[in-house]
Amino acid sequence: MVSELRPALLVFVLLTIVTGVVYPAVSTVIGKLAFSRQVDGSVIEAGGHAVGSRLIGQPFSSEKYFWSRPSATGPMPYNGAVSSGSNLGPINPALEQAVQDRIAALHAVDPSNARAIPVDLVTASASGLDPQISPAAAEYQVARVARARGLTEAQVRAHVQAATEGRTFGVLGEPRVNVLELNLALDRP
Repeated sequence: MVSELRPALLVFVLLTIVTGVVYPAVSTVIGKLAFSRQVDGSVIEAGGHAVGSRLIGQPFSSEKYFWSRPSATGPMPYNGAVSSGSNLGPINPALEQAVQDRIAALHAVDPSNARAIPVDLVTASASGLDPQISPAAAEYQVARVARARGLTEAQVRAHVQAATEGRTFGVLGEPRVNVLELNLALDRP
């Protein structure tokens, strides 16, 4: 019996070392060398202090800032530890009410804006953590942000255009605007 257990234990120990120590160590070293910024969380700093991550959204409620896509991570928004969608289906009354409340909030801060509200300003993403909004969602907010900051719409629009990222590799995904980076750019003198 011992002769039968010895190979099994040897394979177990060997696989534990390879998959539990060697593989994670090699992956970490390669990641640090090839993708150091991403491995460290893509942290964005302002004034020498970390203010957020390029990969995780943040809530903004002041009229002078662009607002992020809503987060479905409750009870604390944009909590990476509980990343998930709301799990509310398209005919769920709770989803409809949440969307109506978000529409009302957008109209309350900018009642003169008669444009159609882009869907990404009133619905959460599958992860609930999206740091970007569509260029249309940014454009919807330009007038409010310009008014709150005492800038012209053209000045704010120039910031939006500078912060707009194209499709990945020119073909994947959609153009997008990182909300934190845009708001930080607006705060710079």
